[in-house]
Amino acid sequence: MKKIFTKTGSSSESLARTGMVETYHGKFETPIFMPVGTQATVKTMTPEELRECEAQIILSNTYHLYMRPGSDLVEKAGGLHRFMNWKHPILTDSGGFQVFSLGHLNKITEEGVTFQSHIDGSRHFISPEKAVEIQNQLGADIMMVFDECVPYPSDHEYVRNSVDRTTRWAKRCMDAHRNQDKQHLFGIVQGGMYHDLRKRSAEALIDLDFPGYGIGGLSVGEPKKIMYDVLDHLMPIMPPDKPRYLMGVGSPDALIHGVLRGVDMFDCVLPTRIARNGTAMTSEGPVIIKNAKHFESWAPLDSDCQCYCCRNYSRAYLRHLFKSNEILGLRLLSIHNISFLLELMKGIRKAIKNDCLIDYCQAFYRRYYQEELVFNFIP
Repeated sequence: MKKIFTKTGSSSESLARTGMVETYHGKFETPIFMPVGTQATVKTMTPEELRECEAQIILSNTYHLYMRPGSDLVEKAGGLHRFMNWKHPILTDSGGFQVFSLGHLNKITEEGVTFQSHIDGSRHFISPEKAVEIQNQLGADIMMVFDECVPYPSDHEYVRNSVDRTTRWAKRCMDAHRNQDKQHLFGIVQGGMYHDLRKRSAEALIDLDFPGYGIGGLSVGEPKKIMYDVLDHLMPIMPPDKPRYLMGVGSPDALIHGVLRGVDMFDCVLPTRIARNGTAMTSEGPVIIKNAKHFESWAPLDSDCQCYCCRNYSRAYLRHLFKSNEILGLRLLSIHNISFLLELMKGIRKAIKNDCLIDYCQAFYRRYYQEELVFNFIP
């Protein structure tokens, strides 16, 4: 399998590393946070604004684009990059998580999943082959295999059977992939919260030799301590020469703990979702902009931030926008939150290269969470 990841630096205090991932539409640095554009748009933001925030790669979702407007239409438009005017790398989730979480009346068989659309109740069937076909039509640089994301908690026997089926589906996805020169297909390690099943899943997928690996089935309701414990046992098994992608994770603490354990890629709707509810991530911790104390505050959201929002607008003005239900408020906070997480990852990459990652993360923790970072590195 073609090698797409080059390691460029490492931390002596953890499993963290920096690297470069090469795709058809360009390279991106790791560790990286990927803003989520589920339906071919990062909500409220233009591609130009994303680039100003220094986004290097974004994520879209196979399930949602298959439901609306349809992968056939996107293909006719020239692929997802042209359709949404984004000229840089795109990753598409296979839609497996959404099929199981949004689709109603699911029926899982060895062949695939039958479900009802969350939009209009129409019946659909997605198999591993169909999931790959849709992603081939979309033209994403990185595609994900079709997998089952089991709910938390689930019993050991159910998860074991699901892991084995996901492995068989992964092989079928690989066999169905028709555009390997331009699109990289990643496997997805499952196994719930069971260390033995995570190992079983990882080893089976490593044998299939994918160019990269997602880690699915975490951040699905379990305590973060359990997620970190799973990563502690799983990450030493993962191939050191391939990118590792922790799916659906985007809070600052989870990004830091994931990086410390050797994760390269992350995505989450969190920064734009909380922005639309009036919450901003800042270097001093979360700010709820609707609070009355910001009524006459002429300060920016974050004096340490150089994003478009913080360079141009006061907290008082942002509060006014939200109290007036003006869409601009949602846009400005989305720009800020995306910029904040991308700047955090940029600082993490620099700290890894300078081999001072623990100090950097500890300083961030003290300001953002007003507590100490607890991390025990076992080489």
